[in-house]
Amino acid sequence: MRADCTLPEDKLLRVCMLTYASDLTLLNSVIARHDIHVPDERIQRASLDHAMWFHRPFRADEWLLYECCSPTASGSRGLAQGRFFSRDGRLVATAVQEGLVRITSHV
Repeated sequence: MRADCTLPEDKLLRVCMLTYASDLTLLNSVIARHDIHVPDERIQRASLDHAMWFHRPFRADEWLLYECCSPTASGSRGLAQGRFFSRDGRLVATAVQEGLVRITSHV
C-alpha cells in the first residue's frame, strides 16, 4: 500500500497515515481464520486495542508491503498482527490489534 499522492516532509504525518492505514484491514486476518470473506454485511467488528511500533524511517507515499496474520481468535475476539516492509525488505513498523469480531443474524 501507499498514499496516492506525494506527502510533505513531515514525519508525524507519515506516522499518522500509516497508523490509520493499519487499522483499515488488520481485523480481516481474524475474519479469514473462520473462512468468511470480506465484505460480509453480517460481520460486526470493533477495535478493542491497537498498538504500533515504528522501527525505522519510512515514507507512506512509497510502496509498503503490509503482511497481516491472526495467531488466535475465539469467543468473538481475535488478535491480529501486522508488519510493514519497505520495498527493500526492511521492517519499518509493526501493528497489533485486539478486536471484537462476530457474525450477527441481521443482513
